[in-house]
Amino acid sequence: MLRVAGVTARYGNITALRGVDLHVSEGELVCLIGPNGAGKTTLMSAVTGLLPVTAGRVLFEGEDVTRDSPDALLRKGLALVPERRRIFADLTVEENLLMGGVTVAPADRRRRLKEMEELFPVLAEKRTLHAGYLSGGQAQQLAIARALMSGPRLVLMDEPSLGLAPALVEVVFQLIQDLKERGTTLLIVEQNAKKALAVADRAYMLRTGEIVDEASGQDLDRWADLFEAYVGG
Repeated sequence: MLRVAGVTARYGNITALRGVDLHVSEGELVCLIGPNGAGKTTLMSAVTGLLPVTAGRVLFEGEDVTRDSPDALLRKGLALVPERRRIFADLTVEENLLMGGVTVAPADRRRRLKEMEELFPVLAEKRTLHAGYLSGGQAQQLAIARALMSGPRLVLMDEPSLGLAPALVEVVFQLIQDLKERGTTLLIVEQNAKKALAVADRAYMLRTGEIVDEASGQDLDRWADLFEAYVGG
């Protein structure tokens, strides 16, 4: 479904990604882990059109989308749950969700709104509340639901557990597990590698802008046991 082929990206004179290759097949949950500053968020930005790719290609469902805008990619079925959620604090929960469905027809938007309120009951309870009053865990659920409102083929999540209390981390990863079981294709960047590897089908290790290892199956268990030393805590 998604193929990143030899992607390089820069911030000014700083090369943040160097020839990155990875792929995500339909129905997979693929995890990207690595230390702070490894380039994980940069890769998500490059894939979703938020950062120009200076070399290499991004292919989505066989189509070269390297130069597509974020809006065009969303319409093609690629949605991002950004780092630190970035919900619209001054809008209500329902208004945030409707914003997530802005690329779909009004009738579909209302149908998907109902689906999101069934999938995330806490959002149904808080639908008229301004999003700025949500707890961290509720806000993360809203960010995920907002991305799902567009009916995406692939969902990218950037640090979904960042800044959450341990109990809320459990809630978020249960949601991720539920989405996986529903057949949602996912690419997740996550610092909580043990949690991420426990639900992943495959994983990539990114360091200093390069993929340095790939794991699947039983190798994920090995990574879970060794990641603290490998990532550097």
